[in-house]
Parts: sequence; C-alpha cells; structure tokens
Amino acid sequence: MKKGVSFLVAVALMALASSLASASDPSPLQDTCVAIAEPKNAVFVNGKFCKNPNLTKAEDFFYSGLDKPGNVSNPVGSAVTQVNVAQIAGLNTLGISAVRIDYAPYGQNPPHTHPRATEILTVLEGTLLVGFVTSNPENRLFTKVLNKGDVFVFPIGLIHFQFNIGHTNAVAIAGLSSQNPGVITIANAVFGSDPAINPDFLARAFQLDKNVIKNLQSRFWYDNN
Repeated sequence: MKKGVSFLVAVALMALASSLASASDPSPLQDTCVAIAEPKNAVFVNGKFCKNPNLTKAEDFFYSGLDKPGNVSNPVGSAVTQVNVAQIAGLNTLGISAVRIDYAPYGQNPPHTHPRATEILTVLEGTLLVGFVTSNPENRLFTKVLNKGDVFVFPIGLIHFQFNIGHTNAVAIAGLSSQNPGVITIANAVFGSDPAINPDFLARAFQLDKNVIKNLQSRFWYDNN
C-alpha cells in the first residue's frame, strides 16, 4: 500500500515538474536556431524557420542601438524599445529577450501583461513607481518605489505598470523569459479592439454608463511599443 502511495506521489510530482517546465519557451535541442524568413532547406521551430547552422554568423546574435533613447513625446509619455527574436534572429528557441523603456517626467508604461514571460526590470536613471496585481479573487497590489540600480520582478501574465514619479526623464532596462513575450495593454485591448466590443456588454462589465464606454472607445489608444 505504501509503495502504491509513494508511486502516485512520485507521478504527481513529475507531472507538476513537467507543467512548470512548459510554462515558458521550450528548451532548444541544438546549439543555435537562427530565425529566417525563407523556409527553403530549413526547420520550423518556435514559430520560426531555422537557418542552416553552417551559415550562422555573429551578426545573427547582435543588436546595436539600445543606448539610444526612445521618443517619449506621446500621450503616455514613454517608449519601449524591444530586442526580441524580431530584432535578434539568434534568440529563436533561447527563451529570452530584452527591452529598454524611456519615460518622460510623469510618463507611464500603462497597465499591461506579457502572456508568455516573467519580466525583471532594472532602473538605470530616475525614480519609478512600479507594481503588479495578482489574479482573482485576491487582486492584491504589490507596489514599490524604485531608484537607480533597483530591481523588480513582474510575474508572468500578471497586470503590471511603471510610472515615472520624478521631475526628470527615467530609463529602465528589462529582461523577459521569452524570445517573444507579447504585450497586451489593458486599455488598448478593451476599448481599442478591432472590431469594437459591444458597448452594452462593457457597460455592464465595468458598471459604467453606456455613453462613457462609447466615449472611451472613440478615443485613440496609443501603443508605446
């Protein structure tokens, strides 16, 4: 009986480990898989075709320009410079990417989620108020004021944000645990979807007047990515 219970526990633990292992990009089964658009003589892996390893070069793993500030003259006062598999083809199958985020004074990176990645953010300049909200039903808010050199983690899939509370520009850099983490900006997705979500539905969901919803849907929702 004890052996049977021990076996079931071992199986359960293996299943849990397997589910955790698949929670991010799958591990590569070769040294490199440089993404290419041309499928001829290539292998399809992680949504990209792999270049012949014999044709891989250093430039496939290189990106220049993360030192240049993004344009923060926009409605949200921030700009995200992405460095993912679209910019560095060699990131394909490696399960990692990066971003630079520039903030104007009082600029923000609005509430959003990354459906495929955990994010670790480091402040290079300025002072940021950051936070994330846990899932239902608790919806707990974890928030912190970060200064230069401080690091904060946003767990995968959770709504999070950054707000520059300083009088000067701020800069942060972040690593994400996916070659293509994706981003869903909450306001853009809900009120700026194409086609628009039925305003009667949103009015009830948000417990707002239908005209308020229509006004929100009529606005231009800026994408800072």
